[in-house]
Amino acid sequence: MLNLSVDGCELRYDDSGGDGVPVVFSHGAGADHVMFDAQRDHLRVLGHRVVTWDLRGHGLSRPAGAPFTAERAIADLRAVIGSLGLDRPVLVGQSLGGNLSQALVRRSPGLCRALVVIGSTWNTAPLSVRERLLLKAAAPSLSMLPSGRLPGLMAGASAVTPAAREDARRAFSQLSKAEFVQVWRATVEFLDPDPGYRTPVPLCLIRGERDRTGNIATAMPRWAAAEGVEEVVVPGAGHIANQDAPEAVNAAIETFLRTRGAL
Repeated sequence: MLNLSVDGCELRYDDSGGDGVPVVFSHGAGADHVMFDAQRDHLRVLGHRVVTWDLRGHGLSRPAGAPFTAERAIADLRAVIGSLGLDRPVLVGQSLGGNLSQALVRRSPGLCRALVVIGSTWNTAPLSVRERLLLKAAAPSLSMLPSGRLPGLMAGASAVTPAAREDARRAFSQLSKAEFVQVWRATVEFLDPDPGYRTPVPLCLIRGERDRTGNIATAMPRWAAAEGVEEVVVPGAGHIANQDAPEAVNAAIETFLRTRGAL
């Protein structure tokens, strides 16, 4: 793993190098770059330049150096892309990483050539009163959970297969409860309703059939309809579909990239 010093944190990343179309993977809250091992290996074989990284305060990018916020995460991702001189990379984000990637595309549409979102809600969707209340209550509810139980509970809610659950438990265990709640609060900061907004680059939406996290199961179909794209629903997979069913997600990403001429 290489490192990039940004705003008090040594961001750790892996870069396969090469001249292929770059793809940058951003993981979910509490996870780390390991969650994309299968996708990294698959796209490298196809000739892509693949970059995975640990968000501030996650995985090997510890200590965080500064509190995790949405704005800081956007700046960190932009710094990784800029420092490597990546030419309009494809952004792939899971959960929080999907929110982050959406936000960067919205803010700087010319920076990227395509967006792939796995198991993440729609940043600009209109929110119902019920959804707003659930978002407001989530952080206090997480704060009430015993610290020792949080990794196991989050892993169980995120993954279906034993291997994916075990890796999620490993990753979640690296953050304290206070750190995870801070990251969750930052995730909510990415939600900025703007029903008229449409993604200005080619968009691929992927979710697990058994993903019951937040409002993803209802928001992503609405998002796909609004954007005029067809979502990919991975049979039997949970929130981290790319680990529950790596081959299916690899195939979906490869098909999307081939269709969009990015291979």
